[in-house]
Amino acid sequence: MNTLPTILVLVRHGETDWNACGRLQGHTDISLNAHGHAQAERLAEGLARRGERFDVLYSSDLSRARATAAPLGQALGLPVIEEPALRERHFGVLQGLTLAEAAEHHPAAYAGYRQRRVDAVPEGGESLERFCARVSEVLTRLAVRHVGGRILVVAHGGVLEMAYRLAVGIPLSAPRDFALPNAALNRFCFSNGTWKVENWADISHLEGDAFDELA
Repeated sequence: MNTLPTILVLVRHGETDWNACGRLQGHTDISLNAHGHAQAERLAEGLARRGERFDVLYSSDLSRARATAAPLGQALGLPVIEEPALRERHFGVLQGLTLAEAAEHHPAAYAGYRQRRVDAVPEGGESLERFCARVSEVLTRLAVRHVGGRILVVAHGGVLEMAYRLAVGIPLSAPRDFALPNAALNRFCFSNGTWKVENWADISHLEGDAFDELA
């Protein structure tokens, strides 16, 4: 039986100092920097100008996501519902390190990360395979819970990457070749158990000012 399509708009949190200097954040609770707060405000203003309406607003429970979601909730008149399953991947011993520091201090874990070995688990952390399964479960659960509705979700770059790969069919082991800018809008449609990307990496509300590690 066909079901009504559910629209899900995913947002990566605004910029942090660790984004800017290339440190792996993972579950470490890093705050937005001044630029990240400004991005969150512009995002909220942009959605309000467009007259966008959503039924519900979810956020990762980490502070950089919550601080990005707060002005969205105010602009849209929605409470922010925290969902821990929307957290970034847990990088274990690599958290807080730049890639150069990771290579020096934890070469085995770094090799698994750089080679995108899907079953490699950094000590104390989460494999890429397990992380992807977590993202798939939580996004599908939210879409089914709000079938036919419009959902706004604030999460992390890794969460958005997994969602895009799942929708487009890109293997986890393949290098990332698509953008993941901070505070961008990324629109998905969920229908009959299938995800489809409708619009990706929209930063028009930011006037082109958004960080992405690929750059």
